[in-house]
Amino acid sequence: MSQLAFWRSGSTRVLPGFGLSMGISVLFISLVLLLPITGLFGQLSELSLAEYFAIITEGRVVASYMVTIGAAAVAALVNAVFGLLLAWVLVRYEFPGKRLLDALMDLPFALPTAVAGITLATLYAGNGWVGSIIEPMGLQIAYTWVGIALAMAFTSIPFVVRTVQPVLEDLPAEVDEAAMSLGATDGVAFRRVIMPHLWPALVTGTGLAFVRSLGEFGAIIFIAGNMPYETEITALMIFVKLQEYDYAGASAIASVVLFVSLALLLAINIWQGRFVRRLHGGKG
Repeated sequence: MSQLAFWRSGSTRVLPGFGLSMGISVLFISLVLLLPITGLFGQLSELSLAEYFAIITEGRVVASYMVTIGAAAVAALVNAVFGLLLAWVLVRYEFPGKRLLDALMDLPFALPTAVAGITLATLYAGNGWVGSIIEPMGLQIAYTWVGIALAMAFTSIPFVVRTVQPVLEDLPAEVDEAAMSLGATDGVAFRRVIMPHLWPALVTGTGLAFVRSLGEFGAIIFIAGNMPYETEITALMIFVKLQEYDYAGASAIASVVLFVSLALLLAINIWQGRFVRRLHGGKG
């Protein structure tokens, strides 16, 4: 009996059967994802439609949407460029300290976001190591939207690097070498040969970084300054409502972030599926 036939025969199983595995998976998803979302909608049921729209369209809250979305977009675009560059360096080059740099890419996942926020604020404040150098030049990062974007970029950079890196590892270096041997310049080889393979992963990683930034809180509040209508983010508005014991209001604002995030994730997945089908000539 071949190995493939052996596995298909069901003579042995590494994991439980479909029924038990599916049941455990659904239970986990229900406890970790669906239950909190159900609680959120339970709080929303206390509001009328007019009250709901009054909360989510209040001037200060709308201003927080603009600050959050704008800073998240800048952070995601910056991460798209530098995340691609970092992934390229980690995959295509060998150098001392490569493993250390590779491990540092996951630091934002392991480091508490509040610690990251305090560190960034300490560095970029007027009396910090970096702030004391750049502020006399007229460049202020701490307590501005630039600081917010910086904190968002720090916490979301791994999404781009770790999404692009495995795709780049599967792409042999001989591909771009062949393009250049046929007379293509470095720019043409990258744009016409390499980038079409990396594009779906790069878009996905950038989208995930954007969605991650929308909900960031701990890394931002220490460096943002939290000035109403200027540097207040949406997550802070939710926190303020909770501090006031206005759980329904907090849930209303949180639902906006939830809907936007889910819509973006759905759009990314649909686009990815269509791209893959088109790449394979419409098959599967």
